Amino acid sequence: SAQGLTVLNVVYSLPAVNATLNALSTVFLVAGYIMIRQRRPGVHKVCMLGAFGCSMLFLTSYLVYHYYVGSMPFPGSGLIRPLYFSILISHVTLAVLVPPLAIMTLWRAWKERFQAHARLARWTLPIWLYVSVTGVVIYLMLYQLY
Repeated sequence: SAQGLTVLNVVYSLPAVNATLNALSTVFLVAGYIMIRQRRPGVHKVCMLGAFGCSMLFLTSYLVYHYYVGSMPFPGSGLIRPLYFSILISHVTLAVLVPPLAIMTLWRAWKERFQAHARLARWTLPIWLYVSVTGVVIYLMLYQLY
């Protein structure tokens, strides 16, 4: 039916949406880091909540896509193949850590436990950034190279 085709069109557009959400999350994370270094905690808070919102939208969209489509095999061969899988494995391994780390880091800020927040953020930020950036790289390698 036409409605079923429309739903499939939306589902098949989700990888591009996901890459965009990862890119936006990266921008928010970097901006939030810059803002806290400049001692602008209000703008930092907005940026970090933006990053969290983008990441949660990404996770929802990612789960919907993979529910309907399943996994996509990597079509590349040669040297690009082990490079892709090394990025993918490190990305997925660290991606599992991002939601609990982000929630704990945000919770500490919410409770105004700023020293504990900063200590955890020193771990959360680089992991979250790596996952967001490699999410875009994986999208490009999987959907745009071939």
